[in-house]
Amino acid sequence: MTAASKSRAKLTYISAFILLFLMTSCTGFMGTDEGIENSKLNRDPHVKNEEITALANAELAKLSRNLTTHGPNGEEPVLASSIQLTSKDKEEVRELNLKAAISMHYMGSDWSITQVRALIKRFSELGIEVIEVTDANFKPQKQISDIEAILKKEPDILVSIPVDVVATAPIYQKAVDQGVKIVFMNQAAVGLRPGVDYVTIVSPDDYGNAARGAHMIARELGGKGKVGVIYHGADFSTTSIRFMAFQDAIRLYPDISIEEAQGISGPDFKGEAEQAASGMLLRHPDLDAIWGIWDDPTEGILAAARKSDRHDLIVTTVDLGTEVAIEMAKDGMIKGVGAQTVYEMGVTEATAAALAMLGKEVPIFIVMEGIATDRKNLLDVWKRVYNQDPPRELLDAYNN
Repeated sequence: MTAASKSRAKLTYISAFILLFLMTSCTGFMGTDEGIENSKLNRDPHVKNEEITALANAELAKLSRNLTTHGPNGEEPVLASSIQLTSKDKEEVRELNLKAAISMHYMGSDWSITQVRALIKRFSELGIEVIEVTDANFKPQKQISDIEAILKKEPDILVSIPVDVVATAPIYQKAVDQGVKIVFMNQAAVGLRPGVDYVTIVSPDDYGNAARGAHMIARELGGKGKVGVIYHGADFSTTSIRFMAFQDAIRLYPDISIEEAQGISGPDFKGEAEQAASGMLLRHPDLDAIWGIWDDPTEGILAAARKSDRHDLIVTTVDLGTEVAIEMAKDGMIKGVGAQTVYEMGVTEATAAALAMLGKEVPIFIVMEGIATDRKNLLDVWKRVYNQDPPRELLDAYNN
């Protein structure tokens, strides 16, 4: 080889080396066509896309105009605001000296506590005595024994949410046979006939609220990213509807993929969700967002993200619990919530029961309004959800 040839070969080698160096520096040695664009360490997941933002906002607006949750047998939803008592109705109910009982599936959440608070207050306004409030702690056998004890006290009204719609069906049938008027929250026991064996189901807009969480994730991601899901791994129709709705809504964004979905069964929903989310983040270090089935498990997701130093993780959920609201107020990981109008739900349940005791017709499937909640409307939504001012800790988080 001549000196000139050697010189040209050396220059070619140096040029190739420089080109390789530049390529690997730009891609971060990712070994993919996406390179830096898909690297969680190098990509800002909060970059907005105007077209995606417009789409997500349009879908959220559509949800605010339409009820999307239907009854277990396809019943058309009736908006809760149409369920009202006249002044005469209230007087007639007070004269009946009625007794009511409340059998809850689980009392370890702001949702349940607020429901019971609203029910007790509304029943009191109507002169209806609340003789028992029970907590099944998500255990069907415990709820069965709770209702057995309630029935011995001969209530006129039972407001309840079944832990297991199959396992608890016989005890609800026993209540029917005893002449008790049943108003179900969220879901009815299997085999009971709407408008015959029970008065109505009063339901959150489960489908709409979960869809809201999906659209808010899409808006934050600019329509592109990887998502995890923590769902309720039990035969519980209200949460099954949510899981289905989230998946349906996220399909509108073809560049967002659900990388993994894990179910939790409780009763330690926060602890189980933390464990599930920790594993998810370990297996998918480039995960952009996680959606939680409701606020308690979502607290576990937040704990896992903090321990994994993933403060950039985007999280949305259903239910505006205290811890979730505080994280949102701090402009932290919680970027959106499909909020239930919980206090109004309790009022509606008591009102529907009173109407039934008067022999008035009650729609067999009543749905509450849901609200897409972000930091901008957080404090106003809180007041509506809980029918009280935000607590000091929430205000401090918002203002600091």
